[in-house]
Amino acid sequence: MQPLNKPLIQEQKLEISTEVLRALAHPLRMRILEFIDNNEMINVNRIYSSLELEQSITSQHLRILRQAGLVETERRGKFIHYRLRYGKLSSAIRAIGNFERAIAS
Repeated sequence: MQPLNKPLIQEQKLEISTEVLRALAHPLRMRILEFIDNNEMINVNRIYSSLELEQSITSQHLRILRQAGLVETERRGKFIHYRLRYGKLSSAIRAIGNFERAIAS
């Protein structure tokens, strides 16, 4: 058993995990992630026009995904292109699986 004064999860890791889970918890952000995944790398204009979203709403959701480290950007001329950070997504999925197993036992 761990001493009571030692936190089970470091505060910084908890904040990062919270940000990632918050980003994944929104249905529209999940649609955006799926769309990017289906296109490998795509510019923001194609994202909002294909998903029939307002540009400002799309930008807000992409900002949250960027801050959570789930997507990365690349400027090509005057366009910003997005792609998934599969490593970060895999880590989040693994962590959720570990948590589910821990609470089930």
